[in-house]
Amino acid sequence: MTHRKVIVHIAASVDGYIARPDGDLEWLTSRPAPEGFYGMNAFMRSVDTMVLGRKTYDASLRLGAKFDSKSRTIVFSRQPPPADAPPGVEFVDGAIGPFVSRLREHPGKDIWLMGGGDLIASFLDEQAIDEFVVSVVPVFIGDGIPLIARRHRHVPLTLQSVERFEDGLVQLHFQLPSNS
Repeated sequence: MTHRKVIVHIAASVDGYIARPDGDLEWLTSRPAPEGFYGMNAFMRSVDTMVLGRKTYDASLRLGAKFDSKSRTIVFSRQPPPADAPPGVEFVDGAIGPFVSRLREHPGKDIWLMGGGDLIASFLDEQAIDEFVVSVVPVFIGDGIPLIARRHRHVPLTLQSVERFEDGLVQLHFQLPSNS
């Protein structure tokens, strides 16, 4: 049985932010994307489960994201689930380590940890992330939500690949130390 990987696939500004302080993504969404959307289309075929935090879920809905039962969407939230949550969206509030262990036990494709910075930090602190794919957008936004919530930590990464796109975006693919 293959190990289902938890992969953070995310865009960040050169100064390390994934959104402006208010969650605004205009600096990212207003960019024309190349065909294949920086490899995102291929990546989407490699995953069947998305994990995100409540703020990222709410922001995704505001941006017009559609969640359906074709793929599994798990939202970590300390708030009760909204009454109008689409089918296929599960809301969980529990310990990350045991949750990820159970998730990995079920057969399937890889798991996309979308964000935000607080949830990524919590998964990182639980050693529940296998890879990071960070698309560094050639822009400084000056302030915002950091890629990973600030805490005292030291996590060495192994660079797997670097891909440069015509528009200046650079995609960095890192592997984390083995969690086994």
